[in-house]
Amino acid sequence: MPDIAASEMPESVQPESEPLLVACLCAQWCGVCRDYAPVMSRTLATLGAPAVHPVWIDIEDDDEVVGDLDVQNVPTLLLVRGDTVLFFGPVTPHAHTLERLVANALAGALPAQAAGEEVRALAANVRAFQARAA
Repeated sequence: MPDIAASEMPESVQPESEPLLVACLCAQWCGVCRDYAPVMSRTLATLGAPAVHPVWIDIEDDDEVVGDLDVQNVPTLLLVRGDTVLFFGPVTPHAHTLERLVANALAGALPAQAAGEEVRALAANVRAFQARAA
């Protein structure tokens, strides 16, 4: 996924202390995922870089990041702030869906989600993957 350029954050969206990690789990062979990549990039660029850190995870090429988690539907999003999972699940590949989720997370209106061990491990792996890529 291309780097997200810095942009001004809407006044109604105030970042919390730690950046929001937005990971999209997709597959290169998936046409929907390929079409979603530029939508995700454009949408996140309007929502508050550097408060948002996007990460694109190919569930096959980056299988060490996915670990034992069985991703059944793509695209699947993971939103994490620090060690807190705010959202994990498949989404419709529309800009409005992504915009609403991320804006709510940035505004503190998306409560922590109960996450199992595999999802917490995925979040840790994604943070490490993102740090290596930076």
